[in-house]
Amino acid sequence: MAEQDGSTVLEKPVGVHGTLDAGWTVPGLFREAVRHYGPRPFLQAVGGAAQTYEETWESAAHLARCLSAQGVRAEQRVLVMLPNTQLAVHAWLAANLLNAVDVSINTGYKGQSFEHAANLSGAQLLVTTSDYLPVVLNSAERLTALRTVILMDDDPADVTPLAGHLQVKKYCDLEPATTDCVNAHIAMPWDIASVIYTSGTSGPAKGVMMPHGQVALLAKLSAAKTGLHGGDTFFSFYPMYHMAGKFMSVLATMSVGGRIVLDVGFAASDWLNRIREYGATVTAAHGPMLEMVFAQPPSPADKDHRLRLIRTAPFPKRIAAAFEERFGVKGMEVWGMTEVGVACWADATEPLKVGSCGRVDTDWYEFAVVDPVTDMPLPAGQVGEFVLRPKKPWTMMQGYQGMPERTLEAWRNLWFHTGDCGYVDADGYVYFVDRAKERIRRRAENISAGDIEAAALAYPGVAEAAAVGVSSGFEGDDDILLCLVMKPGQPFDPVQVLRFLLKELPHFMVPRYLREVTSLPRTPTGKLQRAMLKDATSAPDVWDRKTAGIALRDLAEAPATDDINRK
Repeated sequence: MAEQDGSTVLEKPVGVHGTLDAGWTVPGLFREAVRHYGPRPFLQAVGGAAQTYEETWESAAHLARCLSAQGVRAEQRVLVMLPNTQLAVHAWLAANLLNAVDVSINTGYKGQSFEHAANLSGAQLLVTTSDYLPVVLNSAERLTALRTVILMDDDPADVTPLAGHLQVKKYCDLEPATTDCVNAHIAMPWDIASVIYTSGTSGPAKGVMMPHGQVALLAKLSAAKTGLHGGDTFFSFYPMYHMAGKFMSVLATMSVGGRIVLDVGFAASDWLNRIREYGATVTAAHGPMLEMVFAQPPSPADKDHRLRLIRTAPFPKRIAAAFEERFGVKGMEVWGMTEVGVACWADATEPLKVGSCGRVDTDWYEFAVVDPVTDMPLPAGQVGEFVLRPKKPWTMMQGYQGMPERTLEAWRNLWFHTGDCGYVDADGYVYFVDRAKERIRRRAENISAGDIEAAALAYPGVAEAAAVGVSSGFEGDDDILLCLVMKPGQPFDPVQVLRFLLKELPHFMVPRYLREVTSLPRTPTGKLQRAMLKDATSAPDVWDRKTAGIALRDLAEAPATDDINRK
């Protein structure tokens, strides 16, 4: 322990600079970055100009003063639903400058998924754009806490107050607070910085309450492990509602004075062109995305770029070595999750070890592989469940927002149970093998089967529903199979079911496969046996929207033959 400015702080562990004090917060990192790197280019969106550190501060601080004038106070939740542009970063930073809690949510949310996220957060104010106003309008009657919607468009179309209890306001019309609200409430490592929604193994999405100490550690470790420095340009298409985009990319780059370039999405055919166009030196991608990139036709220009490192989870075993050779870039596999941060890192200075996500960072984490039934530790090489606990306070999640029972369930025998399975070899290298059976992973999105099932059960003709992840053909990636038990006399119309689900779910949650069954497999106690449904995609009665030539975009735009409403 050591004394600093009259307060007791933790000594820094080896490998990461700093101490667990007010500097280990988003505002602390932001202030230091502006002080040291003020005129440097920092924040840029594809197709736009870069803001300097000083300009980013001015934008975020002005928005913070406007939010304060609207009644936002320390520890209150601020809901953010914005595309992956500078505005999303400004809104997150503005909330944290007030020591309020940023709750950035998936821009694909709508219907039940949007209502669940908004209501669970308890946020009274939403920062968004007019593009997402229809989603809010459609759910207005079912929003229990939300009172104010701020539209961030440069000049949004004329808006009228929504029916009921919501007010819609234009950001350009707001007056900022005149008090020094940005410096009134200094965040500390134990304060909650963000709530990020992530799926569980069942049930609706859970809001992970991440303290400033945890998100600062994510940024500092990401910078240190990848060797980020002020001359780097980090290219990221990860959105601000993912820890990989927010803390491991933007905040990590900020901490060293580099430049971050944000893209609104991922396209395999454009990926290398974007890297080349913006002179990116470091980037990140999930395994299925790298497989899509690798599937592009080889070109003599594949090595024509400045990229030196790709942080990835996982680095697909099938292509890892060939990817490094073809593109002349180092792949760095990691393992982690929103609740715990990133505990395992490959060493960027070591040769590729195919299939391994590196070693545990023992400065910060205790890690074990245990029998998932008995919680007893397993010997090296034996597959079991990954469990962790922090060595320092405020460096892991502080629970699930509004779900104390789920928090208690995750912490058993003084360990956080991840639901992820793998093993550690005799040399201490960690290998991830599989994840909880009921969690679906699609194109880097964690999806709750329960969210899909809740939407399906709102369809008038459905009696029971079960969603499972099935192989998409990419390593560590799923497509979605939805099995339905229809009510007696109700027809099974896959296109109508999809049309309905498109109103209720983000596009990435909409199933590829649909199957009508007479009953769902259950245990004697009634628990659904999802594993028994996973091998059904080859059955003759399974409907595949790709084989049927149904594109979700076309289906969403086509007029419905019948207006089917919720039950």
